[in-house]
Amino acid sequence: MKVCIIGAGAIGGFIGTRLALAGRAELSAIARGDTLAALRQHGWRLHSGGQLHRSPARATDRPAELGVQDLLIIAVKGPALTAVAQQIGPLLGPDTLVLPAMNGVPWWFCQRVAGFKDKPLTSVDPGGVIAAAIPFEQVVGCVVHAATDTPEPGLARHTMGQRLVIGEPAGGRTERVQRIADLLAHAGFDVDHSDNLRHAVWFKLLGNLTMNPVTAITGATMDRVLADKLVRDFCSAVMLEGTAIGERIGCRIDSTPEERHAVTTKLGAFKSSMLQDVEAGRPIELDAIVGAVQQIGRYLELPTPQLDALLGLTRLFGRVHGLYPEAA
Repeated sequence: MKVCIIGAGAIGGFIGTRLALAGRAELSAIARGDTLAALRQHGWRLHSGGQLHRSPARATDRPAELGVQDLLIIAVKGPALTAVAQQIGPLLGPDTLVLPAMNGVPWWFCQRVAGFKDKPLTSVDPGGVIAAAIPFEQVVGCVVHAATDTPEPGLARHTMGQRLVIGEPAGGRTERVQRIADLLAHAGFDVDHSDNLRHAVWFKLLGNLTMNPVTAITGATMDRVLADKLVRDFCSAVMLEGTAIGERIGCRIDSTPEERHAVTTKLGAFKSSMLQDVEAGRPIELDAIVGAVQQIGRYLELPTPQLDALLGLTRLFGRVHGLYPEAA
């Protein structure tokens, strides 16, 4: 299977190194700048389990050099996806599958969902550029449950978790998704071939919905956020609004905010991906994690006052610090 990783950062480097070491895929990477230089010089590199794992890498910033692939794994940050979608045409054939291993609500989430009439999620796909470039029929959904970061370009560091939930965006189980599941399982991942991928997206989202933006604007690790009762209660209120939205779109989550907080507390002094982005001066993934949820709530005419406040505060923080675009 010809597999191309687009974005060899924390998640892309984690998945790419594992696949390279497993040896079942004809693997390549699209990268740029310092990450591309590091891949060319050092190959795939992953710190995991107290060891440095390495494997040779084929990397380029020119998709046309690689040609049509069987599987594209997109592991860029949300703000970069529009540009990526406009560049990957040479990698896409009619049978190419696209697996976005990214945070938040994906651009395809409301497609083919009863009641939405394919309403676009403009919060994550302004102008429908991504949907036009990547056909819905070629998407395989993915939810990543792993803690990773990049201490330097081209080097991924894995600290906990290795679960990947994948499935058809429209639901059900298919042979094509099972082939990808088998490939990833052979590379050492705990893979769940889900018949309700949208539910898996929403379940993870309810944790990210508060922990990411609140840690980003406060600079606090998750344990400190949850140790402050006022902040904890605010997070619970936002999560309840997200739960109400999920129930209306067939993504009912039965666990309570307090049950989710108990799980998060076990992570200890953990930095969310959005806090890591703030500290590194990278654009924040606010639209996919918070903005899209608010937009879906608007479509459903559900009140979201706590979510609105969180979105407004984090958006303003991002603009002040040059990490989120100014209003058009």
